[in-house]
Amino acid sequence: MAQIGIGILGGGYMGKAHAVAMSAVGAVFNTALRPRLEMVCASSQASAERYRSAYGFERATDDWRVLVDDPKVGAIVIASPQETHREVAEAAFALGKPVFCEKPLGASLADSAAMVAAAEASGCVNMVGFNYIRTPASQFARKLIADGEIGDVTWFRGEHTEDFYADPEAPATWRTTGDANGTMGDLAPHMINAALALLGPVDRVMAELETVHASRPGGEVTNDDHAQMMCRFENGAMGHMYFSRVATGRKMGYAYEITGTKGAIRFDQEDQNALWFYRMDEPEATRGFRKILTGPAHPDYLPFCQGPGHGTGYQDQIIIEARDFLRTIETGEAVWPTFRDGHDVNRVIAAAMTSSGTKTWQDIKAF
Repeated sequence: MAQIGIGILGGGYMGKAHAVAMSAVGAVFNTALRPRLEMVCASSQASAERYRSAYGFERATDDWRVLVDDPKVGAIVIASPQETHREVAEAAFALGKPVFCEKPLGASLADSAAMVAAAEASGCVNMVGFNYIRTPASQFARKLIADGEIGDVTWFRGEHTEDFYADPEAPATWRTTGDANGTMGDLAPHMINAALALLGPVDRVMAELETVHASRPGGEVTNDDHAQMMCRFENGAMGHMYFSRVATGRKMGYAYEITGTKGAIRFDQEDQNALWFYRMDEPEATRGFRKILTGPAHPDYLPFCQGPGHGTGYQDQIIIEARDFLRTIETGEAVWPTFRDGHDVNRVIAAAMTSSGTKTWQDIKAF
């Protein structure tokens, strides 16, 4: 089997997740292309060496240029802060190397536009990391909608809500400064991506952003705590999305409800191995939402477990992403979501932020 050296920028939360995924993906999916953990990059040599030892990389560096330029690094995973994305990706594409970049793509709309241009000009493989939509349940929901099982979609409600800043006494950190680190930059991209995946492009939005706790111990808050957004999809469906890092009691509130003319779907990531499905054509006496437990009959479940209802977890979503990245490197065929798909998410975010300032509807095509 062919091997490919993987270089990962960042060894923290997502860097570790991608390192674990690359170590496991060959065994789970029997991929034709097998990744080798070649090099990890961190902000200091000491932390990079610590990640190297913990995750099983061959080498470590504190200079991203060393990682990108190294001939043994055949593909690059960017799991570092958003402000680093553009420069790293452009350098990698200039060398003809595939790039997987964590969401959101870059620190601004200008960044993601430039990254798309660099990726497409180079012809290199490119993917952006939206892992939640890859659960077997959400993949099945996407198939049900595409197959017309709930008819024409008329309504979408989505949220990504967490409570890691619900306590007003939680201290100010890097997360409380800069638009890219606010709720619209951090949590909103996941649910917007889900909406685009499930229903297709958004036509226009009306949004409102708010900072709930403007001052925290240690400093002022300069970005948004929560936001709401009305939207109209290009297929005519109405929608509403809500994003929050101050949603008391919510830990992973990535949830959606989709109403169609023949049925409906509900999903909540806090119960990620279940999908609720309603059909209009069932007898009235027994008609109602049924809870479908994921199992081997659902997308990408069987490679992890042969038992229905046993479930998959967060790390498994990253392993599925790793499989997709390796597959597109092997075949040269683009795998969703590409950098352009990530840029489309950023366009919706930019429109929403503009709408909040102007108090007007904003057409996505203008961004």
